[in-house]
Amino acid sequence: MTKLFDAYHLRHHALANRLVMAPLTRSRAQPDGTPGELAAQYYAERAGVGLIIAESTQPSDDGQGYMATPGIYTEAHIAGWRKVISAVHAKGTPIFIQLMHAGRISHPDNTPYHRQALAPSAIEPGSGIFTPGGMQAVPVPREMTAEEIRQTVADFRYAARCAIEAGADGVEIHAANAYLIHQFLAPSSNKRTDEYGGSIESRARFAIEIATAIADEIGADRTAIRFSPGMKLWGIEEGPDGADLYRYLVTELDRLGLSYLHISQYGQDEVLLEDFRKLWKNTLILNRPGRPREQIGSDIASGLADLEAYGQLVLANPDFVDRLKTNASMNEADPRTFFGGDAHGYTDYPTLRETQDA
Repeated sequence: MTKLFDAYHLRHHALANRLVMAPLTRSRAQPDGTPGELAAQYYAERAGVGLIIAESTQPSDDGQGYMATPGIYTEAHIAGWRKVISAVHAKGTPIFIQLMHAGRISHPDNTPYHRQALAPSAIEPGSGIFTPGGMQAVPVPREMTAEEIRQTVADFRYAARCAIEAGADGVEIHAANAYLIHQFLAPSSNKRTDEYGGSIESRARFAIEIATAIADEIGADRTAIRFSPGMKLWGIEEGPDGADLYRYLVTELDRLGLSYLHISQYGQDEVLLEDFRKLWKNTLILNRPGRPREQIGSDIASGLADLEAYGQLVLANPDFVDRLKTNASMNEADPRTFFGGDAHGYTDYPTLRETQDA
């Protein structure tokens, strides 16, 4: 039976175990989008997992949604990420950078040029967002033109090239959690009548074009994608054909030979997960937010997934793998320090050894 701590080959990369650090927004980047001074330490401390997927990183100025999130499209960004990646590689762990365009989940006050957010359609999500002036309502976005769609695909492509230049082992396309690509997939946020709206094939077109462009730029073996089927957040409703949409996407993207498919499972459709396992030929990563500790490893043991991803548990436990191996207690994550701030709640979570020595 395959177990959590078995080694795994992810294309060209040898993973020490089947555990993955899921991407987690921490909002500690410098004002220009360069990773913060403590980012290298933060990620290196957690390099006991088999694979790290770094936090959501915008591919352009207009891709930024939240305050103090990193980018990967300038020389300063590349230099900053190179420090992070070098620190993780020194521990022998591969690291992918997640590329995310926030789309309508943004506010002009959070972006460099204070422009109206871009989205598939001019529909506000009905939610709030933190800004330098405090919590504000997310304003109505502007419907993207065909040229802006083409430019955004090009932005993703260029950002992927920058990530590889910084030393990353690959990039994960964030097509989940109600951000831009997910907004194109959901009929509640996509009312377009052109080739990017309406049918399953048209709503999926944007995601497929981005994946194709990135795979062409850096290689399919260094390109991955993340979905969150069944997730209802910030006005996202995938509709009655949602499951069929994902079956179509997974089938089409599998033809590209991407490195891995990362599923964040918010719904209860276990049949859909089984279909993904059949449709996807390469590595499948499964993240079940809130998974009870006693179920850790169950998807690997059953063969449903090749790798399992964890967020808050890794955030709060730099020695997450060692604690699992020894059945030790886990630190509790402090939500008050998730976004923004300094070392507190970032690089000061104690390891088990540090707790015992105190």
